[in-house]
Amino acid sequence: MIEDGATDQGSVTTVRRVGETIRRPVGEWTPAVHALLAHLEAAGFSRAPRALGTDGADEVVSLLHGEPAFSPWPPALRSTAGIRELGRWLREYHAAVRGFRPPADARWRGQEEAWRPDMIIRHGDLGPWNSIWNGNQLVGFIDWDFAAPGHALDDLAQLAWYAVPLRPVEQQRRETITGDHTLRSRLDALCAAYRARPGAVLDALDALQSREAARIQRLGGLGQEPWATFLARGDVAEMRAERSWLRSNRTALLGGPAPTRTVSHRVV
Repeated sequence: MIEDGATDQGSVTTVRRVGETIRRPVGEWTPAVHALLAHLEAAGFSRAPRALGTDGADEVVSLLHGEPAFSPWPPALRSTAGIRELGRWLREYHAAVRGFRPPADARWRGQEEAWRPDMIIRHGDLGPWNSIWNGNQLVGFIDWDFAAPGHALDDLAQLAWYAVPLRPVEQQRRETITGDHTLRSRLDALCAAYRARPGAVLDALDALQSREAARIQRLGGLGQEPWATFLARGDVAEMRAERSWLRSNRTALLGGPAPTRTVSHRVV
């Protein structure tokens, strides 16, 4: 956990702890995010930070006590119980957020679509690095800066992408999660906890990866951060390779026989 008075540099922004609060620079999306967090608090959803206003150029949110699941993952996240806990958290978040109606003037970071009644506000950055754990207990998710209108299944697809993980073997080895059977079991456990079909999640992830690569290409090409940084470090090629891996391994992930031929992951 970040110490009181210390700062922590992430891939997108720097945060600072002051007592029981976290401070980060205000963005044009901050009022909308704070409206979302206030709704969650009013709905009784406690596993997200509380919005506490602004202090000069900084937004202020409450501190979630625990440790983020950075690589290599903690035992809790590598366990079946941990992946189920992620699925339950997301199901509960989506239940709490469905009644939220964004302010008419809401602006969201990197927004792609205007909000419609059939949408929710997605967290938008559901990687293990934003999950906070206290031992085996999931405390909640932090860093809501990328919250934006979208569809609930896309949140689940993103969570599966990074937390199963549905990624090539290099990323699997980094988290000591390898093998078709292990990935399939973790995907099944996540989907069962959320109450979704694995096939539908893989379809959503295929489309999400395509859209994310296109967004990085578009916004990064315009010089907008953090997408310009993502573009410069090669994220578009990486996402295309991961989409190729997902398509090649779809049958095995859904319980069918593994493909017998070798598939190149090189992007041309």
